[in-house]
Amino acid sequence: MELNVTVTLFLVAFISWLLVAVAKRKGASKGKLPPGPTPLPLIGNFLQIKSSETLTSLIKLSEKYGPVFTVYFGNRPIVILCGFEAVKEALINKAEEFSGRKTMPTLERTFQGYGVVFSNGDRWKQQRRFSLTILRNFGMGKKSIEQRIQEEAQFLLEEFQKTSEKPFDPLFFLSRAISNVICSIVFGDRFDYEDKEFLALMKIMNDSFREMSTAWAQEKDNPASEFNVKNLELTTLSLFFAGTETVSSTLRYGFLLLMKYPEVQAKVHEEIDRVIGQARVPNIEDRIQMPYMDAVIHEVQRVSDLIPMGVPHAVTCDTEFRGYVIPKGTEVYPMLSTVLHDPTKFKNPNSFNPENFLDASGRFKKNEAFMPFSAGKRICLGEALARMELFLFFTTILQRFWLKPLVAPRDIDLTPQESGFANVPPVYKLSVVPR
Repeated sequence: MELNVTVTLFLVAFISWLLVAVAKRKGASKGKLPPGPTPLPLIGNFLQIKSSETLTSLIKLSEKYGPVFTVYFGNRPIVILCGFEAVKEALINKAEEFSGRKTMPTLERTFQGYGVVFSNGDRWKQQRRFSLTILRNFGMGKKSIEQRIQEEAQFLLEEFQKTSEKPFDPLFFLSRAISNVICSIVFGDRFDYEDKEFLALMKIMNDSFREMSTAWAQEKDNPASEFNVKNLELTTLSLFFAGTETVSSTLRYGFLLLMKYPEVQAKVHEEIDRVIGQARVPNIEDRIQMPYMDAVIHEVQRVSDLIPMGVPHAVTCDTEFRGYVIPKGTEVYPMLSTVLHDPTKFKNPNSFNPENFLDASGRFKKNEAFMPFSAGKRICLGEALARMELFLFFTTILQRFWLKPLVAPRDIDLTPQESGFANVPPVYKLSVVPR
């Protein structure tokens, strides 16, 4: 009996190995993938990649195989891009070829290739054009959106004031405020912070973000149209999800960093008092007069490294890249973390230092390796909205409050709660003290 089991297991392993070998030969006949660790039958390179430390494992492999290499997740080849030069060469210099998208397994059941984030080809192009047009029509980048953000920031200040300097977890305070900006765009109205359905939605989105790391009447008779109910629903879901969790998580990381580095918070307060004062509401035009605040926000985004491995791409055709030929449909992971921490672009990349975005005269300076929104044709379509939200919420809150930690600044732990698809901020409490 035991012999039969052993023989069966051997046959399964042998056949699996043959299938992988055949798949690799087929891939090799179409192209020449970058080198990488030899995959095992069935499990690929999972022995070299710890599930709880995927990013760290891949960066370690890059030290051996270089900035462009191939790993296998099971029998799926994944091309890994590390560092600014490799990511730029792919996503910007060969933007069209690397503009495909692969849906992460945790989201496949929900999206199934629909919606603006995970669609491809004509479906994606139609949905992206539509989404950008609608967002512009609703005022993205204009005064009307700025006023919605300013209004919501004032509601958030009222909620902070109610805490009466007592410790609280900022998670749902920030999620509700940021999500209400999206609600005001999509629905034309906001939710009360205590609305039960709204709170349930916030919990679902927050849980999903954490778990991942562990139709129109002119169009209905057009067979080529992608304006169907499923696409519209999932595009709207993408806007809510991306527009809520990414910005609110960045704010939560920002609060932690400002408390860990009180000298930075003090400089921000000084600049706010000098440029805006206490008598009026901050506006987006203040940003050009506030290089230090702008630099701090950029550095918060860089250090928080929210989507460290980027959203998976795919090549849209057989693609020549650095002497290799990547077959059409191959998954590509642009490791944004390695761009945001590239030592050739940032001094002391693992430290929090707003000087990364300031010149010798204290003026704000851009850095081409700043890619928290990715780059190329798949760059986040909500970048302008997110940048406006981050500036107005940070500035409005810090105009009124001093962020006070419950422990000594040196004891503040920045380690993510989860680190996979996203770096989820740790759970913490703070007090806000009126200035």
